[in-house]
Amino acid sequence: MIALNSLLTPKMFAADAAQKSSAMASHGVVNPLHHPAKAKRVIFLYQAGGPSHLETFDYKPKLVALNGKPMPDSLTKGQQIAQLQGKALICFAPQHTFERFGKNGEMLCSLFPRIGSIVDDICIVRSMTTEQINHDPAHTIMNTGSIITGRPSMGSWVIYGLGAETENLPGFVVLVSTGRGGQAQPIAARQWSAGFLPSKFQGVKFNSVGDPVLYINNPPGVNASLQKKSIDAINALNKVEYGTLRDPEILTRVSQYEMAFRMQTSVPDLMDMSKEPANVLDMYGAKPGDGSFASNCLLARKLAERGVRFIQLYHRDWDHHSSIKAGIEYKAAEVDRATSALITDLKQRGMLDDTLVIWGGEFGRTPMSQGGDGRDHHIKGFTYLMAGGGIKRGISYGTTDEFGYAAQENPVTVHDFHATMLWQLGIDHKRLTVKYQGMDARLTGVAGDVVKDILV
Repeated sequence: MIALNSLLTPKMFAADAAQKSSAMASHGVVNPLHHPAKAKRVIFLYQAGGPSHLETFDYKPKLVALNGKPMPDSLTKGQQIAQLQGKALICFAPQHTFERFGKNGEMLCSLFPRIGSIVDDICIVRSMTTEQINHDPAHTIMNTGSIITGRPSMGSWVIYGLGAETENLPGFVVLVSTGRGGQAQPIAARQWSAGFLPSKFQGVKFNSVGDPVLYINNPPGVNASLQKKSIDAINALNKVEYGTLRDPEILTRVSQYEMAFRMQTSVPDLMDMSKEPANVLDMYGAKPGDGSFASNCLLARKLAERGVRFIQLYHRDWDHHSSIKAGIEYKAAEVDRATSALITDLKQRGMLDDTLVIWGGEFGRTPMSQGGDGRDHHIKGFTYLMAGGGIKRGISYGTTDEFGYAAQENPVTVHDFHATMLWQLGIDHKRLTVKYQGMDARLTGVAGDVVKDILV
């Protein structure tokens, strides 16, 4: 019966340690930290759809020279290619010019001058790789470290390990925006799920337009005092039920009712950007209530100030199977200014040193053309940007080959990326585990090495 229950309701058997006391649940199971942390929080600017490294941050003059000519068969033969399988593979030159930026003269696309202006604060990782070539499984492995759905997201692992720094807001918040110039692939809520961890560790999606959270306001005739009495009564009943069933999800329900009550006061004030100075709004290019990536970047800074530990911004429609030249122009206009503003703002407020900022998507794009003016999905080499949180500044790490096809020097896997992120937060990824289906499950599975060459 115990074995059967463990299969039918695994959450009852997962993360027992997190439920032993409210103190441990508050501080996380990694207490004390495995080693001194360089970062307290993460802001992940997730560019969903697969940004082209070849039109952003990975300059490949060889593609210019060979534009319109066949890709070398030695590179592509037998390799996994999404929608170009069995088709002629033709070199496709970068569609925009590149310029040198920063003290080291990093070559970046000229459409990203504001990111270029702060490149000396950024580490450019040009050798990222992943395993999945289609959007949904690629999102899944990037967010959970596994291609199997139902695993905890990286934000949930972080909150489970470290706990939350704020009692009035969730420890893991998600914001979503959509722009122009590309196909907007769906983003499933399971990308920020707690999986087999208790559900109180899941991400909470805030709406960028309208009510930030559904039912955040009391209905007519209900004031804060009456609402508090109602929640106290409900939680008293839940605690009686827990005393009988000992289901940890009941404790989650109790804590979430309490959190929801506190959020009724904290969230509306947080989302009100009318109090931000005009010069700050202008720096981000944000307009209150527009739900844009720029406004979400400003909200991310406000969330970080209030102690939210893991903040993930999904900016959709980077999927450019066609019209990539115009598409990248749209995307650059949406993200260049705001990304630069967020990093600059954090630095000016003394928060960049302990905030790890990440910019990147689920994969890159092919050096070969698709339909004459687009690029297909690509997993063998793409670019991530990292800043703050103990990451070396003004450096680039790793390379792709001269075509931008495959990571050549210092390849970085998804598991390496996760291990490095956790390390900066004071967590040894091999020691953050939960017993699940008889195994010690972890974010990085059975792989992953910390990329220490990019760390201060």
